[in-house]
Amino acid sequence: MLELQEFGTERSLHLYRTLAHTFKSVNEHAVSGSKVHGFNPTAYGVLEVLYMKGAQPIQQVGAQLLLQSGNVTYVIDKLEQKGLLCRKHCPQDRRIIFIELTEEGRRTMDEIYPGYAVKIDRAVSGLSEEDKELLSELLGKLAHGAESLSASN
Repeated sequence: MLELQEFGTERSLHLYRTLAHTFKSVNEHAVSGSKVHGFNPTAYGVLEVLYMKGAQPIQQVGAQLLLQSGNVTYVIDKLEQKGLLCRKHCPQDRRIIFIELTEEGRRTMDEIYPGYAVKIDRAVSGLSEEDKELLSELLGKLAHGAESLSASN
């Protein structure tokens, strides 16, 4: 154990456990918010990405939500059947398929997103606005460092 402490590894492990616990605690608010409106977290995540960013290639939506392509396709099929989104082929490259919210999807998100945002705001209310800004900056730095290590392996 002494060796781990010498190299800061124990502190890194503690940070990882803290991040995991924090994500679980905050995510419970997000999940409960999406379930109230009849969506599972993945379906709500797809709708939120499209609501915030507009039409997106299917692969990008999956990557942003950290999902396997089969899972994304299944969720998109279900949301399309409900009339909340539609697929469109990219005119420059027919292999790329974009998804976007329909008018019904936009109306649905206009209705439920504000309440969802309030739930998330409440979940992180233990931090001041300055703390939120600093934590966002530090987590971005952490993510960038971890991603660059993954890319080099």
